[in-house]
Amino acid sequence: MRTEDVLAAIATGLWRWDNASRTITLDAEAARLLGLPAESGDFTESVVRSRFHPVDWNEINGIVGLAVAEDTLAEARLRIVDGTGRVLRTVRSRCKHIMRDRDFELVGTVQEVPEPQPGTGATAAQTPITGDWRRSREAFLLDAGRALAEARSTAEVLRVAASLSMPGFSPDGLAVFGVAGERLTIIGHHGHGEGDDDPFTDMSLDTDYPAAEVVRTGRAAYLPSPEEYRRRYPTTWPLAQRFGRQSWAFLPLIVAGRTMGAWMAAFKHPVAFTPGERSVLTTVARMLAQALARAGVAESERELSLGLQRSMMPVISPAVPGMSVAARYIPTGGGLQVGGDWYDVIPLPTGRFALVIGDVQGHDVRAAGLMGQLRIALRAYASEGHRPDAVLSRASRFLHGLHDFFETDAAGADEASDHPGSRFATCLYLEVEPATGRIELARAGHPDPVVLTADGTVLLHTTEGGLPLGIDPDTDYPTTRLALEPGETLMVCTDGLLETGGHDLDTGWARLRKVLEEHADTSLEELADALVEAVHGPGSHYTTGPLADRREDDIAVMLLSRDGTPTRQAPRRTAMNVAQAEPERVAAARQQLRELLHDWLDEEQIDSAVLMVSEMATNVLVHTDGNALLVAEVTCADSARRLRVEVADTSDELPHRRRPGEMASSGRGLLLMEMLADRWGVDPRGEGKSIWFELYESPAAGAGPEPGEESEEPVAAE
Repeated sequence: MRTEDVLAAIATGLWRWDNASRTITLDAEAARLLGLPAESGDFTESVVRSRFHPVDWNEINGIVGLAVAEDTLAEARLRIVDGTGRVLRTVRSRCKHIMRDRDFELVGTVQEVPEPQPGTGATAAQTPITGDWRRSREAFLLDAGRALAEARSTAEVLRVAASLSMPGFSPDGLAVFGVAGERLTIIGHHGHGEGDDDPFTDMSLDTDYPAAEVVRTGRAAYLPSPEEYRRRYPTTWPLAQRFGRQSWAFLPLIVAGRTMGAWMAAFKHPVAFTPGERSVLTTVARMLAQALARAGVAESERELSLGLQRSMMPVISPAVPGMSVAARYIPTGGGLQVGGDWYDVIPLPTGRFALVIGDVQGHDVRAAGLMGQLRIALRAYASEGHRPDAVLSRASRFLHGLHDFFETDAAGADEASDHPGSRFATCLYLEVEPATGRIELARAGHPDPVVLTADGTVLLHTTEGGLPLGIDPDTDYPTTRLALEPGETLMVCTDGLLETGGHDLDTGWARLRKVLEEHADTSLEELADALVEAVHGPGSHYTTGPLADRREDDIAVMLLSRDGTPTRQAPRRTAMNVAQAEPERVAAARQQLRELLHDWLDEEQIDSAVLMVSEMATNVLVHTDGNALLVAEVTCADSARRLRVEVADTSDELPHRRRPGEMASSGRGLLLMEMLADRWGVDPRGEGKSIWFELYESPAAGAGPEPGEESEEPVAAE
């Protein structure tokens, strides 16, 4: 008797599916069961597909794909419908795949199964995989995929895997195995006690153990019962028996065609591992493998980033006598987390030391490499004993020379523009004398330094500067001098500390000013942490600036504090140079004076002082050929505070009083001084002169003479 006759006698049909030609061969019984004429023949996939319920057809695609991947039998229950969509019957199909070169064929049987009647005790497992279970599974896989995609480290991936609650069959024991050479290792586990993983920690891949076999073959192993485990792996069964589990699933972790390990899910209750359950486990294993691979790459990048940072950032040692130094470097959030920001502390041959902070254009490895070259060059020039302006001039020529070298060496202009030598760098170089607190600095396109005085006042020192390094090899870098009093702190930083969070320079300084004022009495290390926290901490999300879409930048910040107890009434002073070629610095002088008088009680006196400073500096620019040097100082007397402002220039011509008419545009400078200042005067010097005025915070207390009492009679044209 033929096989077809035997199968027909038990109402079982036979079918064959050629995946290459997308045709399906049915015998007469199979055709009848599918609602087609009861004749054997070849049918297109679309004809056969029209006889299945659409939901069940989508389900069988996944089941067949899983069976092909695992080299197992595929089994499914399917509903047969007529042309109107009415369900005719339910059939059960079992099939096995046969590989044909790069394609495959499916050979299987189909037979009708009775629909479960109400009250017969039919379980959910006997019904088609549809309805709420399907929706629950899809929701679980979406949540699991989202959680695993957000995990950034191996520990986070394992924590997410341990928290997964699979619909209807959640495992209570999990383990992730890795491969190291020819050895099987445990990366992490959940649901086991301390020391339970010892027998599995270092195991040869030749061991008769499910995880080892899965790694060797790349195919999953499902063990629905202890008997099945003992039958297939008798050698290692005693190791697993003591955990009291009833079912196990071992699945390969495959990335880009390479098996990187295995995942074990163990259950205390029996699990049949139906096609739907195996499909869920296989999908989770694939997502877990991808997440572990991403986490491994991220951890390698972080390790490389930390190595680069440790090798390029200095250790602030030995301690600077009479000074305290603190520094922080925070890389940008993307990529390898390395960039072009740096800081350095350099001992000098004269007994002084130099502070350097800079920022190379870019946020990548090339920027970090160029930063390392520039840092070494700066240390070499500084160690030769050059002044700050000369150090930056030589560094600019060095960086520009790298640009020329790469342009010559590259094959074309496009290649040259992509080389690190085509980038520029900003830099601030400070030479410090610890014994006196005197500082000489030169600036190359970098943010200005800030001084936190002993009484908590924050002063932004506007200094002259030149172009960023590497743009023009002949750029000059003027030198600025200032003094750090005992108890005062100097802060220098890169623009990332100011602009991160969508800020510009103005709003960024305003944010940092508040932090500096609130932490004036804390240690230097605590102040450094507070500055970084204000930019990167949780509170920074509520202080975004006007440029919220601006990309984050690296951050470098250095703090220098002069040791010693400040005098009880330590003076507060600031100074700046207003050059003929930079008249816009008059506005900066006005702002700097307002910052100096931030806690002055009389607002009208502040406005008067700002007006007189603007008049004095402008007169120097208009009536002389030299620059204006502004020095402002607030001192504390016994009864009141005093503001003294001097503006010096190199002209020997002294001002004299005029009588301007109503329409005159000038000639009122001395009249303003007489009306607004408590004291004022003109002091001739060896080269040039100095015009000064004084204001007292409490004029009624009689701290100073009446306005104009000690004023000198002007003798020269204004």
